[in-house]
Amino acid sequence: MPPALAAAPRSPSPSLHAEVAERLRGQIFAGALPPGSFLDEAALCERLAISRTPLREALKVLVAEGLLRHEPRRGCFVAEVTERDLDEIFPVIALLEGRAAHEATERAGSADIAALQVLHQRLQEHAEAGRIDAYYEANYAIHEAFITLADNRWLAQVIGDLRRILRLARHQTLHVPGRLQQSLHEHLAVFAALQRRDAAAAEEAMRRHVLAQRDALRDIARNHHSRIAP
Repeated sequence: MPPALAAAPRSPSPSLHAEVAERLRGQIFAGALPPGSFLDEAALCERLAISRTPLREALKVLVAEGLLRHEPRRGCFVAEVTERDLDEIFPVIALLEGRAAHEATERAGSADIAALQVLHQRLQEHAEAGRIDAYYEANYAIHEAFITLADNRWLAQVIGDLRRILRLARHQTLHVPGRLQQSLHEHLAVFAALQRRDAAAAEEAMRRHVLAQRDALRDIARNHHSRIAP
């Protein structure tokens, strides 16, 4: 028998660094780690009760996803989405989510439509009550439902990658006066097209809905600059 090999150093548990990445991802999306903030590795290790190795593996994952940026000799910072990023991403994701709505409309069965009806009723209730956080979660669930119904793993993969970046802007758009009701009407238009089995109309309605989010973010940026202008 060959001589026993020396034990190789064990790599960090994949489940551990994946868990750490998920926790940090959640903090980024919740705004606990705001855009531009520095990630202090020593403090994070102490707070999460882990060693540097799984933390650094987790940071690599988030850098690859575009949620963090790494600067040599400085460390990791939460990524900041620029106006140019938004101008470039939204037309692409509008096309992709529009296509997902098209394919979902072609594939949806009666049970799927019933489930979507419940989600849209919940969305309407949150809009009427002005519950922005709850509306955002229901809105996200509806987009996920369309992507799941489309049953196209390539669409799902690319949309998922882009949506992670856009979540850095989170639901600021829903604070624009009138945007909550406008968003609801856009969603109801997509759903009505799906109920009619009109895939082309569902695609166009979803594309307009996603692009309207970009318009709302542009209004936020414009109003912010006007408030701070001398």
